Amino acid sequence: MDYLSREAAPFGDALWEQIDTTIVETLKKYLVGRRFLPLYGPLGPGAQSVAVDSSDKDESFEDGVVQTTGRKFVELVQLYEDFPLFWRDLEASERTGVPVDLSAAARAAQASAKAEDQLIFFGNKALGVDGLLTVPGSNTIKMDDWAEGQNAFANIAAGASMLVEKDMLGRLALVMGPDLYFKLQRIQPGTGVMEIDRIKSLLDGRVYRSNALAGKAVLVCAEAQYMDLTIGQDLAAAYLELVNLNHYFRILETAALRVKNSEAIVVFE
Repeated sequence: MDYLSREAAPFGDALWEQIDTTIVETLKKYLVGRRFLPLYGPLGPGAQSVAVDSSDKDESFEDGVVQTTGRKFVELVQLYEDFPLFWRDLEASERTGVPVDLSAAARAAQASAKAEDQLIFFGNKALGVDGLLTVPGSNTIKMDDWAEGQNAFANIAAGASMLVEKDMLGRLALVMGPDLYFKLQRIQPGTGVMEIDRIKSLLDGRVYRSNALAGKAVLVCAEAQYMDLTIGQDLAAAYLELVNLNHYFRILETAALRVKNSEAIVVFE
């Protein structure tokens, strides 16, 4: 089944290749969660849910029945963003050889990247899906003013220490909003070192900023035994419909954040 309906589009592979290239290159620039989270999948477009096993998963055997405990199932959330290409622009490109302006595809890809990151960090309350900052059982640290002194470094070091003390061992990654990130672009008095560089050194360079996180920050131990991002249908463009002679497309994906141990998360509040 061609669920992307590409065969229904009245143009050939050359334009699809341009669209795909534009979308992929844009996503590479703006996706943040995928830079530090382990990926599980793709499981395929038909996958609608995935199991999340906690650290205390077990099986009990009684009266010929096996019961699994410490396991739940979460929905693979479908995310989408639409964009148009006008018929006159396609006709002009075909007749003159001028490349098609794919700015609309790039804007939709950027919006898709932000939507995925919002799902990762905040989940979806309506669907009952948790994100890194909303999942129950995570650690919290009161955030001091990161524009002052060594507050940011001290808070983050305390968070890293908290994770290690709880045996959350592996790659530590810090993600913050751009407002916090730019507060760290300053020389720490008496050291001659940028505050952001001290933090990157502490975390082996795994420091990221996301526009989905205004005024917020989260530190995670990004190992597959603690969390991952499950992909059903990976981000792809589909042909949606023809309306008023103009062509409409949809960038879509299905994904779910699996938090297997919420103690591997430190939220700065």
